[in-house]
Amino acid sequence: MNLNAALPFCSSLLSFVFFALLFDQWLEKRRSYQAVWAIGMLWYGLSAGTEFLGGAFGWSEPLYRAWYLIGAIWVAGWLGLGTVLLLGKTRFGYAFAGSLFLAGLFTALTQSKYHYADSGIAPVLYFAIAAVLAAAIVVDTFRGGSTWPRLAAGAMIAGTVASAVMMAVVWLPAPGWVVDPVTHIPTGELFPGYLRLLTPFFNITGAFALVLGGIYSTYIFMPKKRLIRYSLDRSLSPIRYAANLLLAPIAICLNLAVSIPGTVAALVTGRLHSRVPATLLIAVGGLIPAITSGLNRFGDTSGFFVGELLGVIFLFAGFLVSIEVFREIRVPFTHIVLRSRAPEEAA
Repeated sequence: MNLNAALPFCSSLLSFVFFALLFDQWLEKRRSYQAVWAIGMLWYGLSAGTEFLGGAFGWSEPLYRAWYLIGAIWVAGWLGLGTVLLLGKTRFGYAFAGSLFLAGLFTALTQSKYHYADSGIAPVLYFAIAAVLAAAIVVDTFRGGSTWPRLAAGAMIAGTVASAVMMAVVWLPAPGWVVDPVTHIPTGELFPGYLRLLTPFFNITGAFALVLGGIYSTYIFMPKKRLIRYSLDRSLSPIRYAANLLLAPIAICLNLAVSIPGTVAALVTGRLHSRVPATLLIAVGGLIPAITSGLNRFGDTSGFFVGELLGVIFLFAGFLVSIEVFREIRVPFTHIVLRSRAPEEAA
C-alpha cells in the first residue's frame, strides 16, 4: 500500500474509532458539544476515507466531489462548532466573533489575490454574512446571553446545506477530478470560485475556534499569575469596557506565559487540571491540519496527508486526557467500563 493510501487509511480508521467513542458518550450524557464533535469526526473519517479509496484504487468524479465537500469544507467547521458549544456560557464569544470576521475578510482578500473564475458575488456575500454574524455574537456576548452559540450552530447548518446543494449542481470538466502531478494528492482546482471560497470561510473559522478555544480553556484552568489585570464587567463605561476588551488578548497571552512555570510544577506534582493538557493537545490538533490544508490551497501538497493524520492523533489524545469529556471510557454502546475517573473541581 502506497503512502497516499496508507496515511489516509490510518486517519480514517482512527477518526471512526473516535467518532464511536464520542457518539457513545453523547448517548450517555446528551451534551450538544459531544454530538457536534462526533459529527465533525464522522466527516473527518469519511473525508480521509475518500483519500484512501482515491489513492488505492484511483479517483473518480463522485469521490472527488465527496472529498472536497466533506473534507475541505465541513470538517473544521463542525469541530470548531463543538468547541463553541462547549464554551457557549463564557466570553469566548468575543474571540469567536473575531475569528468569524477575519475568516470573512480573508475569504474576500483571497478572491482579490487569486481571481478565481465564476466567483460572482460570493466574496462580498460571504464577507457580509461573516460581519453580520460576528456583530450579533458580540452583542449577545456583551449582554451575557447564551444565544450566540445557537446562532453559530444555525449558520453552520445552513452553510452545510447550501454547500451540499452547490456541490450537487456544479458542473466539472472531464475527467471530473484533479491531483497534484508530483504528489498525486487531490487539489480543488476544478471547482468554481464560489465553492473554493467556502474553504477559507469554514476552515479559518473552525480552526480558530479549536485553537483559540484550546488556549482559552488552558488559561481558565491553569494555575495563573496575573501580570496584567483586566475586567469585562458590564457595569463599566463603554469606553473603559472597550479598552479592557482590547487589552484582554494581550493580558491573556502574557499571563499565560508567566504562569507556565507554575503549571509545569502542578503537572509534575499531579495537581494540574486535566483540561490544561487536553486543550493544549486539541489546539495542536486543530493547528496542524489547518496549516497543511492551507499549504495545499497554495500549491504545496507534500505534507497534506501527514498533517491530517497528526491532527486526528492530537485531537484524540486531547479528548482522552480530559476527565471532563471522558470521565468513563467504555466499550462503545455497551455498559462495559474500561476506565473510570473521579470528577475534577470546576475552575
